[in-house]
Amino acid sequence: MLFEFIICFIAGLGAGLGTGFAGMSAAAVISPMLITFLDIPAYQAVGIALASDVLASGVSAYTYYRNKNIDIKNGLVMMFTVLIFTLVGSLLASLISQNTMGAFSMIMTLLLGIKFIVKPVMTTKEKMQEVSAKKRFIQSVVCGIVIGLICGFVGAGGGMMMLLILTTVLGYELKTAVGTSVFIMTFTALTGAVSHFAIGGTPDISVMIFCILSTLLWARIAAKFANKAEPKTLNRATGAVLTVLGTVMIIVNKIQ
Repeated sequence: MLFEFIICFIAGLGAGLGTGFAGMSAAAVISPMLITFLDIPAYQAVGIALASDVLASGVSAYTYYRNKNIDIKNGLVMMFTVLIFTLVGSLLASLISQNTMGAFSMIMTLLLGIKFIVKPVMTTKEKMQEVSAKKRFIQSVVCGIVIGLICGFVGAGGGMMMLLILTTVLGYELKTAVGTSVFIMTFTALTGAVSHFAIGGTPDISVMIFCILSTLLWARIAAKFANKAEPKTLNRATGAVLTVLGTVMIIVNKIQ
């Protein structure tokens, strides 16, 4: 039981920091940890990770909302588009291997972390508001289609894809990008968790509770820090967290 708690705590720590700082999906961290060290079946591990993601993303989104660092209107547009086209992309998922799916998420996490350290996002909210509402709506739909297709096809990296596109393509300020990302991930994780439990049955309850509480704790800590940090500090902190998580996930995958 102690070993189980330690693994869940460490997995939740990584997932929570990734969620609070970068809107990263908890599944990218928790799933490989549970599969590798606790021998939990992959399908159940993903379900537990998604369940952990729901509360962690929800609390993070609320924290960003209280600090006015979230774009709910365009976030809803992108969320619905992502959900629809994830289903479309999933039809193509059988064409590639599980290893390819996992590798995509890990490599993207590592590269995005390095990107934030080397080339930080310094866009301001004033610069964001220069884009017309109509153009932003169209951009949200198009980017939602791209993210959905990639997530459905590759099976991983949704949070990372959203953060990358929100900051580089849509020109979002970093805090607003993360806030919008965790807002979207709250609902996508809920949809995924419900479907996993409906199909795969009830997972290991103790493991799920440990993971949910640990992820929630660290996501709240990270979100509160992120909303108070200066842009340059936040970029470096986000980059460091993603770089470390990407490296650790690659190592864990090799062990597996």
